[in-house]
Amino acid sequence: MLNNTSGEHQQYLRQLRRQGFLIRVVQVLLLAGFFLFWELAASKGWINAFIFSQPTKVWAALVRLAGEGDLWKHLSWTVSETVLGFTAGTLLGIILAVVLWWSKFFSRVLDPYIVILNSVPKVALGPIFVVWLGTTITAVIAMSVSISVIVAIMMMHTGFQEVDPNQIKLVRTFGATKSQVLRKVVIPASVPTMIAALKVNVGLSLVGTIVGEFLASKAGLGYLIVYGGQVFNMSLVMASILLLSAVSVILYYGVTFLEEKATGGRE
Repeated sequence: MLNNTSGEHQQYLRQLRRQGFLIRVVQVLLLAGFFLFWELAASKGWINAFIFSQPTKVWAALVRLAGEGDLWKHLSWTVSETVLGFTAGTLLGIILAVVLWWSKFFSRVLDPYIVILNSVPKVALGPIFVVWLGTTITAVIAMSVSISVIVAIMMMHTGFQEVDPNQIKLVRTFGATKSQVLRKVVIPASVPTMIAALKVNVGLSLVGTIVGEFLASKAGLGYLIVYGGQVFNMSLVMASILLLSAVSVILYYGVTFLEEKATGGRE
């Protein structure tokens, strides 16, 4: 019986590996097919190559950027600004969520203002940051923080409120203080919510960074997109967008890696 069960388990694992391999193959084929169709459509005149560019020209633009030493400069600017904005926005959001959980009074007072701030399009704040902080990296980071902090506050505060009240009552019966309840029960129980907030915020922080670079930067992928559009160099624009897509994927899987480390690989 044990051998049969072990054999079935091994067969199940092999099926999972084959399915995972098949998924990866299909994903690669879809991506390759997209670029092949794009190249063919531009070469055959099905689409306007001047407006949409084509993969060979995009690759040439990337090679030129790398040869001139500008590729890593613009990449490093965007990544560093995003990481700083993501870190600051998430930490500030968690701290403010703790304050709201700690004081029911402040939570009720500030709740409508948080809803209003969440409803305001953050892009509208860009010109304000430029006037206040100038066309500097500070304005770009402020834009990134403004987009991510409200989401972090709302998600974490909701997560804190959804902690099982019976667990809180249990530790309270043993004489736990409010800070001990927070450290021993509320925060550990809210780790899944915290991970979800990180995954959401890493994308929002990148959006904020790009918007900030549109308005107030002399470097970065956002700056390259704006510059390429101004000089009608669509190959540069498309190259920057592809780099931006790669950065977003890397940052997302970076957060996923941290999640696996924090949870020990448990589902």
